[in-house]
Amino acid sequence: MKNVHISIRDQRLTLKEGETLIRTYPVSTSRFGIGTEEGSMKTPIGRFRVAEKIGDGLPSDTVFQSRVPLKADDPLPPTGDLVMSRILWLDGLDEHNTNTRERFIYIHGTKHEDKIGNPASHGCVRMRNADVIELFDLVDVGAPVVIEE
Repeated sequence: MKNVHISIRDQRLTLKEGETLIRTYPVSTSRFGIGTEEGSMKTPIGRFRVAEKIGDGLPSDTVFQSRVPLKADDPLPPTGDLVMSRILWLDGLDEHNTNTRERFIYIHGTKHEDKIGNPASHGCVRMRNADVIELFDLVDVGAPVVIEE
């Protein structure tokens, strides 16, 4: 099974199958740092799994609100942190990060592609839309994910 490794220090996501490198992508983790507190908008660290994949086959400019794709004439959510193109919803597997799913921590696309490579998110792991669509198609539900400093 393919596994995902995210380095907060390097702002990089690496996809491997066993020890074989498949892809590496720049990402953007939280601008508020590392943490698991409810409402902290921090990126959690530890072991996770892809709990759910949302957005299969939708256009890359799709915007989601509460994991539901908006229609072209729907108003945009009142946030600068739009969730776009695809969602890989993470489930925490360590005692300290079991609230990850309830905190709605995702790997997702963004309209802020210019900030990828720098900490800029509100807790999630942001990717360029083309990159997250590629990753979405390469990983399965249940795929292991590690996020480390």
